[in-house]
Amino acid sequence: MHALFGPPRWFSFALLIGVFAVVGKCSNAQDPAKARLERSPRHMEYVTVKHGSREVACFVAYPEVSEKAHAVVLIHDISAMGDWIRGMADQVAEAGDIAIVPDLLSGMGPGHGGSEAFKSIDDARRAVSKLPADQVVADLTAAADYVRKVPGAKGTVSVAGFCWGGGQSLRFATRYNDLAAACVFYGYEPVTEKDVSRITCPVYGFYAENDARINASTADLAKLMTASKKRFEPVTYKGAGHGFMRQGEDPASTEANKQARSRAWKRWKEILKSL
Repeated sequence: MHALFGPPRWFSFALLIGVFAVVGKCSNAQDPAKARLERSPRHMEYVTVKHGSREVACFVAYPEVSEKAHAVVLIHDISAMGDWIRGMADQVAEAGDIAIVPDLLSGMGPGHGGSEAFKSIDDARRAVSKLPADQVVADLTAAADYVRKVPGAKGTVSVAGFCWGGGQSLRFATRYNDLAAACVFYGYEPVTEKDVSRITCPVYGFYAENDARINASTADLAKLMTASKKRFEPVTYKGAGHGFMRQGEDPASTEANKQARSRAWKRWKEILKSL
């Protein structure tokens, strides 16, 4: 009878428990970033910056320090604004710097919403990949101009981006001539000799050994930077995969990703302290 009319009741119940376990595991994957934000003692706020008729929603995290602080523009990855990049902003603030994260999908989502308006991460990815390049630069410029003037800021700004945002951090360095540094985390953006000639700050690269898609462009970038006598310091982390700054926070990630994240974060903090 069971074979004709479906599985026995105990099997259905066990399957249901298994589904709940899987769903719970998937939802918990984002919990650490969300939990960090909810328990953080630091001041965090949302602000709107403008350029022309465009308004860009931004998340800002402030450090608990006694002196004026350096500011960092963080560029989200192709998955758009989410808990992880906001949690990264809180970690930057914990290290002593002001962090601002512009939602580059502001006004680009359903109902003229931002990243939060998309029904799925995949929908957000499609929208991010179609963002006009000049609009992205203008959004980042507005965020950088804003954060360098907030109370508690000392007036210096650097940029850091991840994945798609890593490529945009490099591109921004070719367009914004008042950066203290550009930190490119496993990102690629095609640049020309003319582009590179406009860079006025050191560029620090953070790359994964197991990321051939991105690494294929690093040698060409190094040649352009050397030819233009620009400072480019790339580091490749052994055994790590693409996205190790995000993946390395997951307890279930590989040891190589965890170590890469730890070493890259230490290096990044040292760079920030020097600015």
